[in-house]
Amino acid sequence: MNWNQIEGNWEQFKGKVQKQWGKLTNDDLDVIKGNRRELAGRLQKHYGKAEEEIEREIDDWSGRL
Repeated sequence: MNWNQIEGNWEQFKGKVQKQWGKLTNDDLDVIKGNRRELAGRLQKHYGKAEEEIEREIDDWSGRL
């Protein structure tokens, strides 16, 4: 799925994001507001993974939507 679609419909995707990455809080999701860069940063903070790995996870996840 195109990231613009995810960003534009963020309220609908918040639950799917939280299901995929359970360490994200509701506050995190409110701050992210569909911004991919913000999502990646929050995931790095919570999971301690490298930026490249996080980007691959986001790509994999969004490709399955």
